[in-house]
Amino acid sequence: MAYRKLGRDNKHRRSMLATLTKQVIDNESIKTTETRAKEVRKFVDKMITYGKKGDLVSRRKALAFLHNDKKVVDKIFNELSSRYQNRNGGYTQILKLDERRGDGSLIVLLRLMQDEVKEK
Repeated sequence: MAYRKLGRDNKHRRSMLATLTKQVIDNESIKTTETRAKEVRKFVDKMITYGKKGDLVSRRKALAFLHNDKKVVDKIFNELSSRYQNRNGGYTQILKLDERRGDGSLIVLLRLMQDEVKEK
């Protein structure tokens, strides 16, 4: 799987992506640059998929990635897994906002999907 380096070394990048993932799950939306949002979206979707599986191995994988933040992992496994039970992926949405004043990079709003999937 190809990934973006985001101008960071491996440890800093992993820590930054884990922190952004925790913020998206905890606050249900964040403002960040477009490249970071596209990269974090993969990890948020993976964490919610772990929550939908609901087994012990998935919980431990989520805890390991999210720096043992039990509050966020409990939210994934208790609240978000039931909210997205009928959805097969695509748990996040990226909305373009504006360009950043300093360097002109595109700022976006990364948020969790709010509407429920209508069953056919």
